[in-house]
Amino acid sequence: MIRIYLFLLVIIMAFFALRKLLKASPVILAKYARLLVLGLIGIALLYLTATGRLNWLFALLGIAVAFMLRLMPVLLNYAPHLHRLWSEYIAAKYGSSQRQGGGNDFKGKMTVEEAYEVLGLKPGASEQEIIVAHRKLMQKNHPDRGGSDYLAAKINLAKKTLLKK
Repeated sequence: MIRIYLFLLVIIMAFFALRKLLKASPVILAKYARLLVLGLIGIALLYLTATGRLNWLFALLGIAVAFMLRLMPVLLNYAPHLHRLWSEYIAAKYGSSQRQGGGNDFKGKMTVEEAYEVLGLKPGASEQEIIVAHRKLMQKNHPDRGGSDYLAAKINLAKKTLLKK
C-alpha cells in the first residue's frame, strides 16, 4: 500500500514540476537541462565507482590521451590555417573585419622609394630583381603560411608600384 502512495506522490510531483517547467523561459530550461545531465552523469559515475566497474572509463581515458599526444604534431602543423579560419568566422559572425592589419584590402599609396625599401632593393633595380625579391618576401610572409595580411598587401603594392601594373 505504501508503494502505491509513493508512486502517486512521485506522479503528482512530476506533474507540478512539468507544469512549472513548461511556463519557464528557454534560458531557465537550458539551465535545468544542463543540471539534469550533469546530475545524471554524476550519479552514474558514483554508481560505477561504488560497484567497482569504473576500469573501462580509465582505459578509455588513457587511449584518448595517447591519441591526442599522437595527433598533436598534426594539429600544430595546421594551427595557422585553423587560426585564420577562426578569425574569418568571428569576423563574419560579428559583421566586421577583425583580421590583423585590416585584411588584404590595403589601399594606401606608396612612393617608389618606399616600394624599393619594402622589397629591400636599391633604386634602379631591374624588373627581374623586383619579381625575385617579391617572390622571396611573399614566400616568407604569405597569410596562408602564418604571415601577416598587412605585410603581404604592402609587398604586393610595392611590386605593383615598381612595375606600374
